Amino acid sequence: MCRLFGMSAGRELVSATFWLLEAPDSLARQSRREPDGTGLGTFDADGRPRVSKQPLAAYEDQCFAREAREVSSRTFVAHVRYASTGAVSLQNTHPFEIADRLFAHNGVIGELERLEHELGDASGLVHGDTDSERFFALISKYIGETGEIGEAIVRASRWIADQLPVFALNLVLSTASELWALRYPDVHELHVLRRAAGGYSGRRHLEQASARSSVRVRSGDLARRPAVVVASEPMDEDPGWWALEPGQLLHVDRDLRVTVTHPLPHAPAHPLTLAELGPKGTASQAPAAPG
Repeated sequence: MCRLFGMSAGRELVSATFWLLEAPDSLARQSRREPDGTGLGTFDADGRPRVSKQPLAAYEDQCFAREAREVSSRTFVAHVRYASTGAVSLQNTHPFEIADRLFAHNGVIGELERLEHELGDASGLVHGDTDSERFFALISKYIGETGEIGEAIVRASRWIADQLPVFALNLVLSTASELWALRYPDVHELHVLRRAAGGYSGRRHLEQASARSSVRVRSGDLARRPAVVVASEPMDEDPGWWALEPGQLLHVDRDLRVTVTHPLPHAPAHPLTLAELGPKGTASQAPAAPG
């Protein structure tokens, strides 16, 4: 299953170190297969997006993913991809960037030709083959029409849920100062931690890792500052982790105020099952075995 990670540290830049595929080879061999891409998106002090990503086929050198990346940003988006739609290529690797916004998605959307028709002129925003980038382009089209990011996420997600076959639309979208996350429908979890300065003990730096350490992040700055973290699963022992309900949209503003709404209470009109995704899609969306 693809791994999603998003974090906001509010108004101040914080330094963090990321590893996007830290699991040693012995554990990697135990997993169902190697990832098809890793990516990290951040913003510099002037709010310009910076994306570091690389496709990772099984035959390629994975040092890129296992090397530490030390970055400073107010918001962060990381993704480990298991491909369901589109080739293993740089253009298909998350996160995607459009208009100084970053986006990563975990799920599958069917009938992409209908989605492309809905995009219209916004199809020029798409450079790869994935359903994820087309989903982001639709959100971006609606942002241009409404001027509101949250409203555009809801509008795009509702259109897809009503019109197209859907397995999941879980997403993280970030600007330089704000963060949104959607869980929809119920097939994949998405967890949230409102972390006080120093964590639940009040004196710890941030040290978190997802299943098999496929995403690991450390930040000494967060021993003194609060943050909000979104991830595919709880990443440390902090008891404050909680799961978004299916259909809930999370928004974190620049002051770390968290708002949760429930704009998608109904199941997709045309839900996809794992059995309908084919071998590649099933491998990408099936939960990872415990490490």
